[in-house]
Amino acid sequence: MSRREVMVHVRRGDEFLVLHRVEAKGGYWHTVAARVEHDEDWPEAARRELREEAALDGELRELGAFSYEPSMDGRAFAVDAPAGWEPTLDWEHDDYRWCSRADAAALLEWPEPKEMLRAV
Repeated sequence: MSRREVMVHVRRGDEFLVLHRVEAKGGYWHTVAARVEHDEDWPEAARRELREEAALDGELRELGAFSYEPSMDGRAFAVDAPAGWEPTLDWEHDDYRWCSRADAAALLEWPEPKEMLRAV
């Protein structure tokens, strides 16, 4: 069985949220993302991660499929944050930035989130 993952791009007007994920080697910039738990469907996992990683609820739009590796199946989503909203970060993240689409793409570590950002 392949591993299932979700990512969620958060947009606020013309800005996009990028989160700095804490890792042993200095961390990296990413969007809201995680594995899908065995009892969840794609949107349930995306909503859960959005609440856990940024404390946001919102209406999801599916952007499409992605994969970091052959044994992985992923779905990307987008959500609009209200004007003035700021995330409340979980323990996995130590910083965040609101960026233009180009600046967000430049910060994001992996090609798949950059690719899906174009669809938002």
